[in-house]
Amino acid sequence: MTGASAETGAGVGANHTRFAELDALPTEELRQRAFTLAREKHDLKFFWSIVEHLPHADDAAERDDGLSSIGPTVDHAVALWREFTGHTSYGENEPILRAAFIDYLLKGE
Repeated sequence: MTGASAETGAGVGANHTRFAELDALPTEELRQRAFTLAREKHDLKFFWSIVEHLPHADDAAERDDGLSSIGPTVDHAVALWREFTGHTSYGENEPILRAAFIDYLLKGE
């Protein structure tokens, strides 16, 4: 390979190696790294995309806004916070979230 082809080939190999390194990490480590990068970049869009994939996000979206629902609203907020900060399991959404964390880290580095 010569010129641009050699550079492109090297980039693909490096990305594949970097992906394999990231994929070997636990989900919590990926979350911490991705969140650190997003905080540094002030990337609210990334955080919002993650919130939408958390297991309790659907429950929070369906909540009643009346005064009688304040208890469940607080419970949902606490559940979302716990998931967002890594204090609970990601459930069936873990593969989607892992992919989002890895993708974000690969694009941001």
